[in-house]
Amino acid sequence: MEEFRRGYARLCPAPQGSVLRRLRDPTGPPGSARLDLTTLGLSLETCGALGRLLPGAAAFAEVALGDCGLSEEGVKLLLHGLCSNTTVKSLDLKGNNLRTVGAEALGKLLRQNKSIRSLILEWNSLGVWEEGFSFFCQGLGANNVLQKLDLRNNQINHQGAGELAMALKQNSSLQELDLRWNNIGLLGGRALLNCLHSNRTLKRLELAGNNVPSDILKAVEQAMNHNQDRQAILNETQSRTYILSKEVMSLKDEKTKQFLDLMDTIDKQREEIARSGRMSAARVTQLQEALDEQHSIMNSLKAKLQMTEAALALSEQKVHGLGELLNATKQEQTTMAERHFAELQQQKQECADREDKLLRDLSAATDKNLLLRNQVDELEKKCKVQQDQLFQVKQDLTNTTAELKLRVAQAEERLEMEKKRFKQSLEDVESLRLKEVDHMAQHLEASERSMQERIQRLEAIRIALEEELSQVKAAALTERGQAEEELMKVRSQARLEEQQRLEHLEEKLRLMTESRDEAQNCCLKQKQMVADAQAKASQLSLHADGLRRRLEQLQQDLSSKEEEKVIEVNKVKVELQEQIGHLQAERTAQEGLREKIAALERQLKALSSNHREALLDKESEISMLLEKLRMKEADISRMREEEAQRASFLQNAIMAYVQGSPLGTRTSRK
Repeated sequence: MEEFRRGYARLCPAPQGSVLRRLRDPTGPPGSARLDLTTLGLSLETCGALGRLLPGAAAFAEVALGDCGLSEEGVKLLLHGLCSNTTVKSLDLKGNNLRTVGAEALGKLLRQNKSIRSLILEWNSLGVWEEGFSFFCQGLGANNVLQKLDLRNNQINHQGAGELAMALKQNSSLQELDLRWNNIGLLGGRALLNCLHSNRTLKRLELAGNNVPSDILKAVEQAMNHNQDRQAILNETQSRTYILSKEVMSLKDEKTKQFLDLMDTIDKQREEIARSGRMSAARVTQLQEALDEQHSIMNSLKAKLQMTEAALALSEQKVHGLGELLNATKQEQTTMAERHFAELQQQKQECADREDKLLRDLSAATDKNLLLRNQVDELEKKCKVQQDQLFQVKQDLTNTTAELKLRVAQAEERLEMEKKRFKQSLEDVESLRLKEVDHMAQHLEASERSMQERIQRLEAIRIALEEELSQVKAAALTERGQAEEELMKVRSQARLEEQQRLEHLEEKLRLMTESRDEAQNCCLKQKQMVADAQAKASQLSLHADGLRRRLEQLQQDLSSKEEEKVIEVNKVKVELQEQIGHLQAERTAQEGLREKIAALERQLKALSSNHREALLDKESEISMLLEKLRMKEADISRMREEEAQRASFLQNAIMAYVQGSPLGTRTSRK
């Protein structure tokens, strides 16, 4: 509200004190979005300023301008501003004697505005001029937002009622229309009654004090009740259809969930059957492979016997060569071990030197980071100092403005004192005018000159003070801009330096990590080579010992082979018999599994049949619900047709009654 008051004081060339007081102390509760200027005489300048402010300066939901004595041009300016407003929901313009220009402006408002729900136009003169009221009715017919319209005491005749009836045939949003205390008469009442056959949204129509016959009033009341009942039935049907659609959707969701659950169980059972089949097939293949391995073992044993006999002859020849190789390998191992030990010592020394260098670089980087942090802290301190200076400049500005205001007030007080003194001197001159006319004339001229000089001096002082104020403000703004630019530059430089140093440090760290990884890889390679050499030496020694033992074992094996051959042949026979028994047992297990698979397939068939029956039951239930819906829709359509028939019967009866009455006979004769 305070912003709205300031805007009004700024835009209005001659703001009204009463309006400013009302805007400063609103009549509504605190925080209410209501602009209440009732019983205030608003000038044309005030109406223009309000028309420019209302499109978006303040979010008012209600605007009350009753009994404000608005002129035609003022109403036009105000309503032009409300045409583009999107927050006002209620507009009160009662008691302003609106005529042609006001009616045209209201018609334009109803065409363009899409937010006003309630319009109060009581105690105006909209129906005096037919052209303006017809324009208003055209705007009402094009409006699809207005819900309440108050047209009491607007001098609307039967022709205006006909225009309203045409507008109500096109309008589909108006619910309450108050036409009390106008001059509608019989013809206007008939026109309004005829329009109610096509208007299904109007719930309340007040026609008291219009010289409308009681039978038309009763027919209008019955039509309003009929509209209310129709709206209630429509609301009930919409709620029922919404509930039924929800139920149908829930049934469909349940059906899909059950179907998905059944499909999941079927898929799981199929997976289990396939898994069991794969397991049985894998067992059969394993048994077959075991049989093949036994046959291959028998063949390999026979071949080994022949090979061992040939290897005995060759092993005796190889023993001499192996002894010579052992001596040579021992000498090579000693020389290789000495060489590798020296290389390891050199690599350890190089790794220690590299680690020292890396530690030095790390310490230098940490020192640089500390320096950077210190620089950043210093920059932040400088920023704080500059902010304090800015704050001090602002305080100086406020102090200077306060001093200037005090000086201006003192100057005004001096002016008032001088004016009072001047008035007193004038009174003295009037009392002594007959005695000292010439002397007082000179005195008056001198005093006027002094006053003019003083006024000129005061104006010069005020102008100088305003110039100083503007200069101080400009200097403060320039200093502030320079300080902000320097701050931005310092921050950007600090960020760039930090980014560059961080990138440099990251590059150094990456190089150091790469060199460390290379050194570690070299050490690992050297260690692996030493371990490989030691493993080779141990393998050679173990191989020589193994060859010796093998020679001894071969001599023993030759004597025991023949005995083992007989024992192994017996064992193989026993194992073959056992495997044959296992195979027979697995065959019986496979037959049992096949029976289980058949039983599971039968269960699947039973489950699928049950599922199909359940689906059929659900579909039958859905069809029953749809049939019920269709029956209810047929009942609703039948009720609508009956209501239409009743309305037509009522209309025919009213027309017959009117034609049969003496008043109807008079009109027919005329």
